Amino acid sequence: QVRLVESGGGFVQPGGSLRLSCVRSGSVYSVKRMGWYRQVQNKERELVASITPRGDTDSAEFVKGRFTISMDNAKTTVTLQLNHLKPEETDVYYCRQEIQYYKGSYGYVELWGQGTTVAVPQ
Repeated sequence: QVRLVESGGGFVQPGGSLRLSCVRSGSVYSVKRMGWYRQVQNKERELVASITPRGDTDSAEFVKGRFTISMDNAKTTVTLQLNHLKPEETDVYYCRQEIQYYKGSYGYVELWGQGTTVAVPQ
């Protein structure tokens, strides 16, 4: 069974940094894209940043210059480095991975992690 496990969230003072990691276990055929989303209570999840195996990235305007996304060579782990954090960025951050599998035929599925909380006080 393929699953994602996130780590790295926590409590940090304004202006501080955190490093979030998301590790995939289980075998897949290929990876299409990995990314991080965040969700404040009662709101939709929004993209923070994403990356392809080729290294193409996409990120929300509010994080540019402060957050950096990366993928390991094994294409199992996606990491988000968060710098200069602000109180309004207190959220639950979710990892998402789009993977391709083969079970007699090819298919795509999106996987979500359980979420990790980032807390930045006022």
